[in-house]
Amino acid sequence: MGTVLQPQSGHTRVHAIPAARREPGAPPTPPAPPAPLRFAVLGDSLSEGVGDRVDGTWRGWAALLAAGLAGPGQHLEFRNLAISGAQSREVAEQQAPEAVGFRPHLASVVVGVNDTLRHTFDIEQLARRLDRVCADLGASGAVLLTACLPDPGRMLGLPPPLARPLARRQKAVNTLVHALSARYDAVHLHLADRAWTDDRALWSADRLHPGERGHRAIAARFHALLAARGLAHGTAPSPDPEQPPPTRTEALVWLATAGTGWVLRRCHDLLPQLLHLAGSELRHWAGGTDARLDRRAEYALAAALAAVSLDAPVATMGK
Repeated sequence: MGTVLQPQSGHTRVHAIPAARREPGAPPTPPAPPAPLRFAVLGDSLSEGVGDRVDGTWRGWAALLAAGLAGPGQHLEFRNLAISGAQSREVAEQQAPEAVGFRPHLASVVVGVNDTLRHTFDIEQLARRLDRVCADLGASGAVLLTACLPDPGRMLGLPPPLARPLARRQKAVNTLVHALSARYDAVHLHLADRAWTDDRALWSADRLHPGERGHRAIAARFHALLAARGLAHGTAPSPDPEQPPPTRTEALVWLATAGTGWVLRRCHDLLPQLLHLAGSELRHWAGGTDARLDRRAEYALAAALAAVSLDAPVATMGK
């Protein structure tokens, strides 16, 4: 029975109200449908779906995962805000406010690789931005999805003078993401493991983005983690690709067209930055002082963690 409160002589009295009764022979009242499930995706080209093209558009792991989130009879509202080339600034200033207004139940925040490829890379600024994004989404009621990522130098097979500085940066980003994931109890996926990065069948021709098989693997692993928490109620994404892998000719054509375009759009910042990093790496190597670069990166990471009051082990950059 329900209750109603009525003031009387300065006191509150509780009156019982009979529950509504169904007339004999009347059809049963159908149960209300489950409330819609809202899923927001923030990030860069990885979350946009680059590498998994279907009918001329990018699909990607987030859309594959979304298809397996809702339970029977439940409606899913899916909003992918990720944009190719996005850095933490775009995620914090443009994507996050829209996502918070959407009030998602689940929100993925996977970003950082593009920050490591810019001369403006600042691990403390990245920490402040990501902490604010996670805090705002968490305060809106969202469960967060995060991932650590492989360093682009290793994925691209760059020579050591280029690969080492990028590895330091990505290791710092991953350490930060691990700490934030623990703070906000995020569903966290490890994508920097060698078992993941060494399986070339998972990656597209550009060696930076997953192919269809890779996007399906990410979606399936996130689904398993969410299901373990009781947050995924649909069928898990299939790991088997629907599209044939690109032929070697198709891969070369892509690299000569879209891949070259990607490099040209970023070379005004990326190429000078890589040359600067490589020059510094070679000078310290020649002088036997390359350990200084590792310590400098460790100090910067420690300061970044302290700036957002995170108590986490600092990654040892030289290992």
